Amino acid sequence: MKRLVCLSVALACLFQARAMAESQALCTVSAGGRVVLESDAVDPDVFLWDSRDRLIDYAAGQWGNTRAIFAHTVLAEPGTQAMVVACYPSVAHPKFSAGDEDAIGVKILSGPHRGRYGWVLSSDIHLSRGSAGQSAVNAVPKN
Repeated sequence: MKRLVCLSVALACLFQARAMAESQALCTVSAGGRVVLESDAVDPDVFLWDSRDRLIDYAAGQWGNTRAIFAHTVLAEPGTQAMVVACYPSVAHPKFSAGDEDAIGVKILSGPHRGRYGWVLSSDIHLSRGSAGQSAVNAVPKN
């Protein structure tokens, strides 16, 4: 009986480790990489959210009002340099888009919000050109 319990625990740990490895492989960026924040051409500023959950809710079209949005975000100008500190693959399900997006935790490295941490969507990050730092974008394509 004791062996069966140990085997069950070992298998559960193995499956958990495999699931974590697979989720990392699907993420579009790597922690420590440098990126530039910029949204689309029509509105290039990027909301930097104070929590991952609020970012996910906003992407899904669930927010109270404009005051609630501004209470939990700062507006990063296009071209703001940032370093990736975390990535949660495919957790944001944008209401007006067909595909899922990653929630990316970043530390701002330039501009008026330098030193601040926050959360952005993967569509709002771009490879930092000409930086001596590590490239943030993984070579693994996202499904």
